[in-house]
Amino acid sequence: MLDNIRAHSIMVARVAQVLLQGLIDSPKEKSIVPSDKLVLAGALLHDIAKTPCLKNRCDHAKRGRDICLELGYPAVAEVVREHVVLTEFSIARYDKGYFLAKELVYYADKRVRHDEIVSIEERLEYILERYGNNDAKRHSLIRENFEQCRQLEMFIFSAIETTADSLQTAVRESLSVSGDRLQIV
Repeated sequence: MLDNIRAHSIMVARVAQVLLQGLIDSPKEKSIVPSDKLVLAGALLHDIAKTPCLKNRCDHAKRGRDICLELGYPAVAEVVREHVVLTEFSIARYDKGYFLAKELVYYADKRVRHDEIVSIEERLEYILERYGNNDAKRHSLIRENFEQCRQLEMFIFSAIETTADSLQTAVRESLSVSGDRLQIV
């Protein structure tokens, strides 16, 4: 894994952990939260196949899933496979405060450009420029995916005390508490 992809994955894991901790600490009715270990593993491994796929133009989410399955981690494989595009989007479940590991990792990935926390709009512009290939159909699909992410953002932040705008501060504060190490919450 290239160093920049590793740094990105670590920041995605930090964002996902803050979201998960927010769900755990939520004063609102108790949310059903995913396994902390699954969120952390999925976030750290979501781009496991990105480096080789940069060279041979394979689908890094699908190849990453295959790697995780080959190693005997089917739950992590599902998170890795869906970090780019979710196959299921359940407004009814989100409205009840139920989020899966793959949804937290998917959202966290959309908020991290390289190793920096950015807005969904900033990440969208980066993705369009980097992967849009000046193709109108591809741009439309990317925009549709990010619109779904905006909806997910609304549900996540209605379930926790942190706001989308203060996510970077929340991650920074979590680092000051835990040091520079990732913690299983």
